[in-house]
Amino acid sequence: MPNSSGVVDSVNAEELGLMLDHGSFVPYYEQIVGQVRSRIKAKKLKEGQTFCSEGKIARALGISKMPVRQAFQKLRSEGLLVIAKGKRPVIGSGRVLWNFQQLRGFSEEMRRRGLVPSARMLSMEIVEPEIDVAQALKLTPGERVYRIRRLRFVDGEPVAVVTSNLPARIFAGIDKYDLEKQSLYQVFEQAYKRKLKWAEEVIGAMNAGEEEARPLEAQPGSPLLVIKETTYDIQNVPIEYSVSFLRGDRYTASVISVRKE
Repeated sequence: MPNSSGVVDSVNAEELGLMLDHGSFVPYYEQIVGQVRSRIKAKKLKEGQTFCSEGKIARALGISKMPVRQAFQKLRSEGLLVIAKGKRPVIGSGRVLWNFQQLRGFSEEMRRRGLVPSARMLSMEIVEPEIDVAQALKLTPGERVYRIRRLRFVDGEPVAVVTSNLPARIFAGIDKYDLEKQSLYQVFEQAYKRKLKWAEEVIGAMNAGEEEARPLEAQPGSPLLVIKETTYDIQNVPIEYSVSFLRGDRYTASVISVRKE
């Protein structure tokens, strides 16, 4: 049970509200995730409340740490559990904060949070850029771009559709790289020697249409976080213009503003 500071310090499974069905075909970690989700939804576990460690839960349930660790990873990916290094887990809001103060790729950001990112290529083609793309990348008339559309996953769940536009004259042959397994930022910096410096983001929101909802396994009309980003190298050359649609029930933006004197 929670103590006066809000810490769940009991190791009794019944008091934690976590009971495993050992005869079920549902894996232990999924049972744990489902029960924690339900307790959060019922307000029995509240945002900001400190939760038990993996070890305490494993001992209370009489199982190894592995399924508990898997459950924690999935709960983190859903923003339901916040785990900072060296600190006890805390019940989250259900959304993952995306910090725009540092320039990181999707894979880098997810790994930093202890999550497992992956990608599936939806399409890659060389095309004439739309006007907004050409303007963002400062292209001359007649220049073409690689348009790369990928579905991004966190711990196996689809969370974002990202369309990247890259100047073909800078990234000739990029279609030879496996961008399902390699970070696009790593390819920029290591293969093309384009060290990244800064990015400009425009953040908005929209309701998902059929085209956006289908790959994200979301309902049409559900909220999406929309990020339009222009990324520059150390020579201040714009090298990528991307549009990302992120599930609004999984992500929210985090920006720090400082007043100048």
